[in-house]
Amino acid sequence: MQNAQTSLGLLIQEGEQLLKAAEIEDPRREAQLLIAAALQKSMTEIFMMDKNTLIDPVLIRQYFSRRGKREPFAYIVNEQGFWSLDLAVSPATLIPRADSESLIEVLLELLPDRQNSYRFLDLGTGTGCLLLAALSEYPNAFGVGVEKIPQAALLAHKNAQYCKLQDRASFVIGNWADAVQGEFDVVLSNPPYIRKKELLELMPEVQQYEPMSALDGGVDGLDAYRYICNQAIDLLSNSGILVLELGIKQDIEVSNIALLKGLSVVKKQQDLNGCIRALVLSR
Repeated sequence: MQNAQTSLGLLIQEGEQLLKAAEIEDPRREAQLLIAAALQKSMTEIFMMDKNTLIDPVLIRQYFSRRGKREPFAYIVNEQGFWSLDLAVSPATLIPRADSESLIEVLLELLPDRQNSYRFLDLGTGTGCLLLAALSEYPNAFGVGVEKIPQAALLAHKNAQYCKLQDRASFVIGNWADAVQGEFDVVLSNPPYIRKKELLELMPEVQQYEPMSALDGGVDGLDAYRYICNQAIDLLSNSGILVLELGIKQDIEVSNIALLKGLSVVKKQQDLNGCIRALVLSR
């Protein structure tokens, strides 16, 4: 009788208890969010439903079980919001974070002409979140996303289609800029920047489920920055900018790497927590 219809109220309690035992922050809200996702309803609709409403619990309990094992919410529902976009996600890609929106914020500040036909390049595009968010703000721009994981590149292309940006976005499989020719007005990247020794200290949702290739920045967390900065001179147009996401307190080290490669620091942008999250460089 485990799969007999169950009331909404009891399912919320059941999910809250399971997620609390798994040490999920705000377990009641997460339980409600999982129920909403399983029923394809909004949270407002869930709040307004009679708690005695009988519901088929099968999918909901599957969601509870997965989240109880600390699988990220975004992977369970196959979706994550970023900027103004709803994007599909999968275990082949890093889940977009709100911190990464700092790169789009600084881009809009430095390039106020929204009608310009900018050429964007996104290195390590993952879901395509940075490139697609940028293109959504610059209707005449076009861009290329580079991704070494084929499944991620395919997902980014599907996200472009879903966001109706496929005519201005293309995705190629390659290692950083090795597969790209030409110059770009903006190069974006959220590279791996976690120090190798710190990978085991990450929360279970990240450590056990997200792709390690998108997290592991090498011994000092700076391997990808060295590679990208080394390529940047050949990638940037004369007035082009390189916009990099940074880990916590990495701005000085990455700035020094960039300076050694002939780049200049244009701006540093803080995230919502006051950490320097975006570094803007130029030729």
